[in-house]
Amino acid sequence: MSSYKPPFYLFNAHLQTIIPSLFRKVSNIQYERERIRTEDKDFLDLDWYRPGNSDRLLIVSHGLEGDSGRSYVKGIIKAFAQKGCHGLAWNFRGCSGEPNLLERFYHSGATEDLEEVIRYVRNMGKYREIFLSGFSLGGNLTLKYLGERGAALHPEIRKAAVFSVPLHLSGSSSKISQRGNWIYNKRFLNRLEEKIRTKAAKMPGRFNINALDKIKTLREFDEAYTAPLHGFESAEAYYAHCSSLRFLQGINIPTLIMNAKNDPFLSELCFPEEELAGHSYITFEAPEEGGHVGFAPAGGGELYYSEQQALEFVLG
Repeated sequence: MSSYKPPFYLFNAHLQTIIPSLFRKVSNIQYERERIRTEDKDFLDLDWYRPGNSDRLLIVSHGLEGDSGRSYVKGIIKAFAQKGCHGLAWNFRGCSGEPNLLERFYHSGATEDLEEVIRYVRNMGKYREIFLSGFSLGGNLTLKYLGERGAALHPEIRKAAVFSVPLHLSGSSSKISQRGNWIYNKRFLNRLEEKIRTKAAKMPGRFNINALDKIKTLREFDEAYTAPLHGFESAEAYYAHCSSLRFLQGINIPTLIMNAKNDPFLSELCFPEEELAGHSYITFEAPEEGGHVGFAPAGGGELYYSEQQALEFVLG
């Protein structure tokens, strides 16, 4: 059971999702940006928050069309910083304010990029303990990463906490395309289509932008662009291969997954409570309310419920 209750004025899932996204401000987080090169000759932009000295680091993975500047990223980094941890918010390819160099960009299962970030951090030789957090798409990517590596996970990585995770990508893609979710579907499509048009202008002849005018759903975008750009034969093949649901049994560090039951993005298959009941490492929390990457505190204050639970689970 979860104790979370939203503020009285956030009385439905859409308000619980939209209001924190639009109006939450997290103060006093000034990043230091660092660019690293990937093995395939692209780049990733890392944003560090390192007040004081610490040998503990929180690495945060953002959501679809998000970036390190989102309030939910800054919020959890600030919460952990107040407990003596450094923070690293990495931007997925093409999400740092500058287009990446290759035709490919990012997707829900691109764990090779998270591994690039973690390998870079480990080579610094500074951090004794590393914690992982992720939101939405970044949560799926984080869980897939942990499950893929299983017992071979880097020993510095101790715990993880993820939120609003589309564990079953196909079901969630269908859910977000429902009529009641048109505002989210349209917002994501506008941003993704802009990315494709920008890439097409920089790489003449390598993108068919005519398909963009016909696309009405995220599944159609994934069929036309995400899947072929990243080596999948179809959107459904991409979803099947990258859904973190199929990797959960491989996770062997303490991991918190929190999905609100009223999350407008998540299908029923994103709530595997019975399947995970006996899992040795995963704690699954499903509040009745919270929306998607919401969890605003009922009593006001700066610390969101997701951040409170992450602190207690990871550092408590």
